[in-house]
Amino acid sequence: MKQKTTTSKTSILKSIGPGFLLAGAAIGVSHLVQATRAGADYGFILIWVLIVACISKYPFLEFGPRFAAGTGNHLITGYKKLGKFPYWTYIFITIGSMFIIQAAVTIVTAGLAERLFNFGWSPFLWSGIILISCIALLLIGKYPGLDKSMKVIVTLLTLATLAAVVMAFGVGTVNEAVNTEPPSLWSTASLGFIIAFMGWMPIPLDASVWHSIWTKEKAIQNKQKISVKGAFADFNVGYLSAAFIGLLFFLLGVLVMYGSGTSFSGNSVEFSSQLVELYGKTLGEWSKPLISVAAFITMLSTVLTVTDAYPRVISELKNPEKDKPEDKKEKWKIYRASIFIIPVLSLSILYFLSGSFTILVDFAAGLSFLSAPFLAWFNYKLVTGKQMPENHRPGRNYKIFSLTCFALLVAFNFVYLYYTFLA
Repeated sequence: MKQKTTTSKTSILKSIGPGFLLAGAAIGVSHLVQATRAGADYGFILIWVLIVACISKYPFLEFGPRFAAGTGNHLITGYKKLGKFPYWTYIFITIGSMFIIQAAVTIVTAGLAERLFNFGWSPFLWSGIILISCIALLLIGKYPGLDKSMKVIVTLLTLATLAAVVMAFGVGTVNEAVNTEPPSLWSTASLGFIIAFMGWMPIPLDASVWHSIWTKEKAIQNKQKISVKGAFADFNVGYLSAAFIGLLFFLLGVLVMYGSGTSFSGNSVEFSSQLVELYGKTLGEWSKPLISVAAFITMLSTVLTVTDAYPRVISELKNPEKDKPEDKKEKWKIYRASIFIIPVLSLSILYFLSGSFTILVDFAAGLSFLSAPFLAWFNYKLVTGKQMPENHRPGRNYKIFSLTCFALLVAFNFVYLYYTFLA
């Protein structure tokens, strides 16, 4: 039976969900560490970087749910129909980064859990507990459990972080932050940080594939095809939430850490602990639990969504275009196997290659950053090409905006390559 598509307010509200998952995946190390550090090291002067980063990725991430709503297929199906190069490029990007990213977000969350609860447990014990909890939620609750959990998590995170920023403004550090001389933006270190900040804020572009898969799954759960209008509204809720929370963490860095004279650690967990400690000094010891909870929820949301996203992607890689009941059963089997295999292999990499883990993270970050223009172009070709119904394709002005953003992503890549290999 063919699914109906409606565009009523009720239908649009029922479409809301995948956007929260995108926000949950986005609000992680990029927000807690990079956005906060941007404010902590440079003050208000880097706020334009955050804004440009969020704007330049907007159309290409939005094309994921647009394509899913308009065609009923996710982006992996689109890539395969587009040709071998887009399809295998995406597979290479996914395989090259998923184990490292899963390990990185889990170990940071584990460190924050111990910082918050202080049980004296090792990072690996915490990692196991966190992953088992996420896997149980995903296997028992399946997509509806993930959907409902992420709505609660993102809402709590927004309220906790907003409360923290409001209190920080109340301390009266704004004038000091405005009048403090920022470091030069033209040093190799500063430019390298700016490029990395733009590359990971608010989320790498391969998340557009995750969003398209979640959008299709939401339609299955609703037993009603999601309209393009509904998918667009859902995307905006999630993406703007991620951008807003990124701004909040940036402001925390400016108001609490900028000009403190503290030398900030490059380690994510240690940096988060420094943020908590400085917050306590600024507002008092009573404020530490608030920022600790905000930091922990930030990373927990990322672990939960990443633990779901990669198995979904793996389950779709072999035959993305097949959607019969027997195909769905086969994909569910692959998902259930992958949801255990990926975390186990990720933590094994972390355990056996802990001395080289920073290098591995840099590799994954570089791969995601350098792949951004390719994925952006693939997504643009899909939503403007013959696979997409003509009435759902972006208009002329949106195409111009998208191509301008594409040019920015290409320019960022050239600057990144220059300062990585030539400067």
